[in-house]
Amino acid sequence: MQRRALVTGGASGIGWAVVQQLRHKGVEVTLADTNSDLASRMAETCQATAVTLDVTDFDRVHTVVDTHGPFDILVNAAGMDQHAFFTQTTPSDWRALLSVNLEAVLNTTHAVLPAMRANGYGRIVNVASEAGRLGSRGGAVYAAAKGGVIAFTRSIARENGQSGITANVVAPGPIDTPMVQRAVAVKGERLLHAMTGATLSGRLGTANEVAAAVVFLASDSAGFITGEALGVSGGMGCGA
Repeated sequence: MQRRALVTGGASGIGWAVVQQLRHKGVEVTLADTNSDLASRMAETCQATAVTLDVTDFDRVHTVVDTHGPFDILVNAAGMDQHAFFTQTTPSDWRALLSVNLEAVLNTTHAVLPAMRANGYGRIVNVASEAGRLGSRGGAVYAAAKGGVIAFTRSIARENGQSGITANVVAPGPIDTPMVQRAVAVKGERLLHAMTGATLSGRLGTANEVAAAVVFLASDSAGFITGEALGVSGGMGCGA
């Protein structure tokens, strides 16, 4: 049976790597992103379906799922970060970070779950961060949002385990993505050295390395894995 997947933030970074690897596995993919032009160009290269989607818009998310679903697989890869000490941030910053990184995961999950439950099958994989388990110096609200994603995912796993649905988290460490490149461009090489120095591997990870974990958890082979948070972080969380 050909599975159908919705991948948010699918036009770049980890999301794009997930789209490519799912398509390689024969999964029918709907690539959702706020950047409509980029989404269309990227989707065309791998025969995916591109949709313009602001994942913070509850009604729009439901419309997309109703139009292009039902989906067997949901991968929440959309996200945003901010590198600043907490007292240098504002409530508007907090709302944006919480909305994109946490509330959006609630929106998409709420939209796809009814059909998954009706079909007796589902794979939900949320891309969080090691920051959600370890905290983040200069990223307190981002860490709070990602910690919320981990707790939410485990709760969804508990609520839906007997319906053939698994829910898991992949928690990347520092990954060479456009988001990290932008942060380094602003904060300088010192940030890059801090990131790589926090890993046992001494390097940035790649989007493909994260995507490989996501695609495994989204597969039939991972049917007895649920409620887990898998670190893909070069050992960043080792011993934590």
